[in-house]
Formats: sequence, C-alpha cells, structure tokens
Amino acid sequence: MSPTTYILGGWQSDFAQKAPDEGYFPLLQAATVGALDDARVDTDSVDVIHVGNFVGEMFTGQGQLGGLAVSVDPNLVGKPSARHEAACASGSMAALAAMADLESGRYECALVVGAEVLRNVGGKEAGLRLGAAAWAGREVVDELFPWPAMFGRIGEEYAKRYGLDHTHLGRIAEINFTNARRNPRAQTRDWTMPKESFYEDDELNPVVSGPLRRQDCSRITDGSAAVVLASPHFAERWARERNLALADVPRILGWGHRTGTMLLEDKLSASEEADFVFPHLRQAILDAYRRAGCSGYRDLDAIETHDCFSISEYVAIDHFGITAPGKSWQAVEDGVIEMGGTLPVNPSGGLLGLGHPVGATGVRMLLDGARQVTGRAGDYQVPGAKKVGLLNIGGSATTVASFVVGL
Repeated sequence: MSPTTYILGGWQSDFAQKAPDEGYFPLLQAATVGALDDARVDTDSVDVIHVGNFVGEMFTGQGQLGGLAVSVDPNLVGKPSARHEAACASGSMAALAAMADLESGRYECALVVGAEVLRNVGGKEAGLRLGAAAWAGREVVDELFPWPAMFGRIGEEYAKRYGLDHTHLGRIAEINFTNARRNPRAQTRDWTMPKESFYEDDELNPVVSGPLRRQDCSRITDGSAAVVLASPHFAERWARERNLALADVPRILGWGHRTGTMLLEDKLSASEEADFVFPHLRQAILDAYRRAGCSGYRDLDAIETHDCFSISEYVAIDHFGITAPGKSWQAVEDGVIEMGGTLPVNPSGGLLGLGHPVGATGVRMLLDGARQVTGRAGDYQVPGAKKVGLLNIGGSATTVASFVVGL
C-alpha cells in the first residue's frame, strides 16, 4: 500500500471561458484562491507549491510559473515553488512531485495547480505548437495536424492488430459529450449536435486523420485547476479542527508513473509481440492498482481517463483491464462505460466534452476523483462511488500517470 496523501479540496475554472488577456496570472490566482477556500486552508499553511504547465513560453512567452504562483498572495512569497512539464501529463507530474514532498516528511501541505493558455492563437497554429510533445524533426514533420496524425496512427495500429470499427469510437465521443452536458464547468455543455455528427457522416463529421473524425478530437481549451494535498499528520489535525472524520477525507490510494520512448513508431514496434499496444501504460495502471490494494478494475466505481482523442479512451479501456487487449469495443457495446453502466468512464465529460487545458488536465482529474468519492460531483455524480481510477498521458503515450482516488 502507498503512503497516504489526502486531498483536502480543490477548484476548477470554467473551461468554456477564454483566458484573460493577462495570461497565466489570473488563472493561477483563481485556482489558488478557489482551492484554498474549498479546502478551508489559509496561505500560511501551504508549505510548497507545484505547478503543471506544458507550453507557457510557446503561447504567451511566459516561463517561471513557480514565481507567478507565489505572486498570488504575499503569504506565499518565499515558499518553494516549481513548474513541471511532461506535455499533457504535466499536471500529474506536479501532483507526483507534491506527493513525494509530503511522503518524505519534508513538507505537510502542498498546493498543486495546473494552468494552460492555448486559445490566444488560431486553432491550426495552436495544434502546430502543441506538436512540441513529439520528437522535433523526427516525427510528424511538416504535418499540419500533428496530434490527430499521431493518434490516427494509433487507431491504424489497433485496426491492424485487432480490427477497429469507427462506430465504437463515435459512441465514446457521443457518451462523453452527453456527460459534459451535466457538468457546469464543461467547455461543450451548451453545444447541440445531431447524433449523426459522431459517426461516419462525411459532412457532419469529416475525416481528420486515419480512422479519426472531427468529433473524435478534443478542442483547444484554456483553464486552470488546483488541489490542496496533505500528509496524514496534517490531514488528521485539519479534520479534527473542522469536526470531520478523517475516514471521510478523500485520498490518493495508489499511483503509477512510467515513461516510454519518445518516438511513437518505436513504441509500436517494441510491442508487436506484447499483449498490449502500450505495455508501459498497462504497467502504470497495474502499479496504481497494486499500491492502492486493488485487485483490478472491478474494485473501481468510475474512471476519469485521458480522451484527447476517442482512440485514447479506446486504448484506456483494454489497458485498465476492462476487456481483453483489442476488445475495448465490447465495453462500448455493452454499455459498461456509460453513466448507469457498471463502470462509468469520464462522467465529467472527459477531455472531449469537458475540455483539455493541457497543464491543468491531470490536476482536474484528481479533483474530479475526489469529488466523486465524497458525493460532491453534482449532476455527474456516480452513485455510491468510493474508488475512482485516473489515467493521464503525455505525448503519444510517452509519459503516463495513473492514480486511484478513494476513501
């Protein structure tokens, strides 16, 4: 079992809103104030700050986000603060660094905040800049849409190894957009689209790359999210002072973190004889299960996973062990992953429906896990949820992080 890290509270911005012209500072400020308020923790109690962000310099010219984070409040000035980058898994790397600080005994209370500004340039230009998570000069060279091309290639690999029907990808997208309508912070909550726009309709849902069509792709999103993490000693005192039972405070029960080689083709070639397309991703999930004392997916009540494209959720389904490798379609057809199914996936709407402000995504997942297990998820609450699995990936499944959040 992992040493316990408690989640005392958190906050998420409205992912439908464009970032202010001032850039990162208002996002960091709102997330910090909101999370501390939700956790009922003052700035004096924060010992350390970890910030998740991918492309601050490339979109706004802003680096040194650790310095911006402490500028939010005079009481934070002088406290240790650092920024972490691992593409779309940047927020999870910030959380893992905070957990290590707490587990070592160096600090007792950590603020983890993720933020990204992506909508200050056009969508095509934003996509090209986000291509920095691929190996520059060696893959997706001169590709106008780097990440649809990369994940389209993953779809092609699934098709080659196991067969792939776009109907199942379309259904994943449709489920997540439907879930997002229940989420008051979701980017697409007010969008209306006919059912045909999720499936093989070349007018309403044109092909983008490989098997991927328009609605299989997540949108460019601005936003921030933060959580307050604490050691058992701090959490016990915190709960006692607020007349709460420590057993009712959500915690990170287990985690896994693995890194594959940078080039997608190297990863795919290396797994040709393996059971799973991404063995290191499977291992990260198994690590989280083991550290949480879980026997497998049947111990989970819900999953929040990385669906930057519908194919990435399709990958997650079999890598979580819900189906045999290559059989993710079974969970889609059987309704397992729907709200009301035996294991709802992305009740928040996921990246497709809720939105994907890259550096904030891993932090937002932890927050949604904590909300689910404490019955605070509102209209997208999974009834009786006590354990939630999380999966956050960076690049072409290069950096992967998995968590189990529960009580």
